[in-house]
Amino acid sequence: MLFNSLDFAIFFPIVIITYWTLSSNLKVRNLFLLFSSYFFYAWWDWRFLGLIVFSSLIDYILGLAISKTKLEKQKKILVSTSIFVNLGFLFFFKYFNFFVISFVDAFKLFGTNLEVSTLHIVLPVGISFYTFQTLSYTIDIYRDKIKPTKNVINFFAFVSFFPQLVAGPIERASNLLPQFSEKHYFDYSKFKSGLLLICWGLIKKMIIADRAAIVVNEVYNNVENYNSLYYVYATILFAFQIYCDFSAYSDIAIGISRTMGFDLMKNFKTPYFSKSLTEFWRRWHISLSTWFRDYVYIPLGGSKKGNKRMYFNLFLVFLISGIWHGAAWTFVSWGIIHGVIIVLEKLSSNFRKIFFLKLGLGVMNFANKLFFVFVTFFIVCVSWVFFRANSFNDALLIFKKALIIKEYSFDFKNSEIDFFNIKTTFICIFILVIIEFIHNRKNLYKVLQKQGFVFRWETYILAVLAILIFGVYGEYDDSQFIYFQF
Repeated sequence: MLFNSLDFAIFFPIVIITYWTLSSNLKVRNLFLLFSSYFFYAWWDWRFLGLIVFSSLIDYILGLAISKTKLEKQKKILVSTSIFVNLGFLFFFKYFNFFVISFVDAFKLFGTNLEVSTLHIVLPVGISFYTFQTLSYTIDIYRDKIKPTKNVINFFAFVSFFPQLVAGPIERASNLLPQFSEKHYFDYSKFKSGLLLICWGLIKKMIIADRAAIVVNEVYNNVENYNSLYYVYATILFAFQIYCDFSAYSDIAIGISRTMGFDLMKNFKTPYFSKSLTEFWRRWHISLSTWFRDYVYIPLGGSKKGNKRMYFNLFLVFLISGIWHGAAWTFVSWGIIHGVIIVLEKLSSNFRKIFFLKLGLGVMNFANKLFFVFVTFFIVCVSWVFFRANSFNDALLIFKKALIIKEYSFDFKNSEIDFFNIKTTFICIFILVIIEFIHNRKNLYKVLQKQGFVFRWETYILAVLAILIFGVYGEYDDSQFIYFQF
């Protein structure tokens, strides 16, 4: 069930009205949320509902067992069981065929052809997200950071909470789980801010991301048919497509949760205003980057075992992040690029300070900040080519063609791309950048709430009309959120 679908437009009001009708009874309310979440997920494919239930049950039992066990060795066995089961499911559904094919290809390099067949495996939607969420629960219990819940309904509702079940944010039990034990009372201002956040998310998704997808899909799915300038524009559009698509999902998820009294963590903080790739990862997909920091980077030793080990740990984290995003060498390459650049930023930190000081870029005035923002955005866009390309060979061809300067021209007569759509999309992106730039300095929501009744409702109505008039309405596959595939 998509947030930008008619199905959800019917589902959401029913859930909200029923939820607040039952809100005086905590147990009934959470049971209703659990049922609603399972219904929401089963709408895609009911066959994988059992996977969430089984994963929830395993971690619920293991969480209680870890807490009761006093022997360190037994605790390690129990938490290792949780890791093995969860990552085992993830590996089978997401990576089995990838590793089989890679294994066969490796033998081909030595002249040996193996007859190994792959399996027809359907990837359960959101498995990467809820797997990490349940893993953090058992690991935090093992680390004595949280106490396990004995309320099975609350725990199952925490794992399957429908607003963020499919694509995050990846919530920690320490933040979200206790909220199922609290009575939420209807708060009009919180409810309204949630609806506005949903609306803003739909604007980013339907007006910008889905419109940009028309150009991006055409160019990247037909790499032989286009020249240099198309790849440049399509890559820039993809940078904003994936940002508006993914941040829109997070905004809508946070907004839906807020209408029911729940608070989810912020997942994006205007990442394309970053002045370095290190800063970019503090602003992009924050729930994932902090998850890798707490459960991979720090356990590996972080920065406590010397610089060489720190650089290795950083690179490994981004390599794993690339693999987490998808079972393909394009995603591995994307992770490697980010890992290498992050390590280089750490290695050259002192040198760059001196070098940029000599160039007059040491003082962070507006012009210098803009320079570093553009450099960072360029690096991110280069890596996005691998992320979006349908194959590693397609990515290499795009880079090869993009370097042919003499082909920097548009030929719309022999193209499936509408110039008006490109122009409209870039205008929308420009408006988005201006809005986010102002919002960083002044909270536009608070500014709007200080305006008069008529002005506020005119703004609300215009936002809804913008979605209805300028939004892109496509088939199911065309309007899916990008991160559903992960």
